[in-house]
Amino acid sequence: MCGIVGFVNKDKSKKKIIKKMADRIIHRGPDAEGYYTDGDVALGHRRLSIIDLSNGAQPMYNDDKNIVIVFNGEIYNYIELTSELKKAGYKFKTNCDTEVILHGYEKWGSMLPKKLRGMFAFAIWDKRHKTLFCARDNFGIKPFYYYQNNKTFMFASEIKSFLEHPDFERRLNKDLIGPYLSFSFTPTNETFFKGVYRLEPGSSLIYKDGKIKIDKFYKLEFKEKDNSFDEAVSEIDRIMRDSVNHHLLSDVEVGSFLSSGIDSSYLVSLAKPDKTYTVGYDNQKYNEINYAKDLAEKLDITNKSKIISKEEYKNIIPKILYHMDEPSSDPAAIALYFVAKLASRDVKVVLSGEGADEFFGGYNSYREEVDLKFYYKIPYFLRNIVSRICSLFPEFRGRNFLVRRGLKLEDDYVGINKIFSEKERKKVLAYKDCIKNKEITKSIYDEFKDKDNLIKRQAIDINFWLIKDILQKADRMTMANSIEGRVPFIDKEVFLVASSLKEEYKVTKNNTKVALREAAKRVIPNESYKKKKLGFPVPLREWLREEDFYNEVKDTISQDFVGEFFNQEYVINLLDKHKDRKKDNYRKVWCVYCFIKWYEIFFLDRSYEK
Repeated sequence: MCGIVGFVNKDKSKKKIIKKMADRIIHRGPDAEGYYTDGDVALGHRRLSIIDLSNGAQPMYNDDKNIVIVFNGEIYNYIELTSELKKAGYKFKTNCDTEVILHGYEKWGSMLPKKLRGMFAFAIWDKRHKTLFCARDNFGIKPFYYYQNNKTFMFASEIKSFLEHPDFERRLNKDLIGPYLSFSFTPTNETFFKGVYRLEPGSSLIYKDGKIKIDKFYKLEFKEKDNSFDEAVSEIDRIMRDSVNHHLLSDVEVGSFLSSGIDSSYLVSLAKPDKTYTVGYDNQKYNEINYAKDLAEKLDITNKSKIISKEEYKNIIPKILYHMDEPSSDPAAIALYFVAKLASRDVKVVLSGEGADEFFGGYNSYREEVDLKFYYKIPYFLRNIVSRICSLFPEFRGRNFLVRRGLKLEDDYVGINKIFSEKERKKVLAYKDCIKNKEITKSIYDEFKDKDNLIKRQAIDINFWLIKDILQKADRMTMANSIEGRVPFIDKEVFLVASSLKEEYKVTKNNTKVALREAAKRVIPNESYKKKKLGFPVPLREWLREEDFYNEVKDTISQDFVGEFFNQEYVINLLDKHKDRKKDNYRKVWCVYCFIKWYEIFFLDRSYEK
């Protein structure tokens, strides 16, 4: 696991710039650094040593030194690919996965990413053709950003590296604030920094002669398999054992995060790492430590835990937003930071349970497709009329049900964590809101227009919530603490199995992740397989009603510059109603607050405690 940076231009003063760009993300790779420069390109690498500790230095070159690579990630099938490449005549000098990518590019060229199983973001400079070839893994586990200005093309693992390049112009992409208020994160491939884009997952990028060409090498596909429930469970059991074994490949110790839910409990029961890590709070409603310790005792492994105080949580927010690069109002990011920090005292690699809900049907909202089939039998035009009429009235019991169920999924659903409706965000913003949610989600709905609503929900949540929020925070919070997070559920072979499940193997009126729970039951020694996943629950709802937290948020929103973006009076009214228990507005207020704190760091240059 590492951090990569680079740029292409004809300037001569490359060495100083590329080092400054790499140093900005030293937390991603504190073990070593390496650089390559010539008349056309500069490449930089910060290394966190995981595999082949002695020989895996980067940048790495092929035999004639005409091809050079910087790589971030892990290739879990590198042993199999090494064998295949050796049979084809390629000689290996190391035992690391980086060299597999290097020789794989020599053999397969732009088809290489299709051969890889793992998490990756890399850039290969081909000196013979003066071509930069870059790729990002199927599900976007590892980040890759790029930017072009004047005659310079640059890329990096984190946007903050671009701040060190003289050709980078730091400009706010103000148009994205509206969508952010609905999604709670940046839902587009264009970022909050004008002109900075993230390479889409499952995509490769070629930069040559000043031009960018992007190709898609992987797309989500759902193909239902006509097999029995027991057969489906056995398939899940087989592929999860296989994935966990691949994710345990390492020359350093591998630990695991552990909550009370099925996902991390399943991984820990399969992997049986020596050490697991859990965080919680004084409020028992938000504390999973006892559940985690119970499982660890039954498996005879160690569980280390930490109670996060309100003060710790509040004080770390600026640092979290600095590492996130873009605004995010996901409260779990902060808990994830603390559990990663706890683990970093012992290990360099941890397993984590992200992806199971999206792949296997884990969200309670997915059950609507089963629970409400009776209502959906009413003709759409009648439901839509009721929806339109109800939307004109103030809130009453059952209003939201009638409004939402009279809309097509494509018209309303942007993911499981929607914050502001488009109608309300117009009241929140101090300027014209110009990007509609449907413009952002349309391409996904078009791609899956022939699928049922459950698959459409999954496709939306994978493409937005999973890739742009969950994996974003997982990467940033682990790397902020210089450890590697591995996600065995988010594996292309696992997805092949998950995407073949029938609807009733995913959700029923009684449960979610039905087949996955049955597979987990085979190995989990307690009843965690029954438990609803809490994620990283946070007592933020209660804290925002307490004077110190309330005053901090109110003072932040009341600053003069905030009026350029938000209707301050309206947002403070949301906060006051929450404090007075008139309405549960904590997610809405938190969304605005996090944007302001992020803006202070990156556009007002306010310091944070590193």
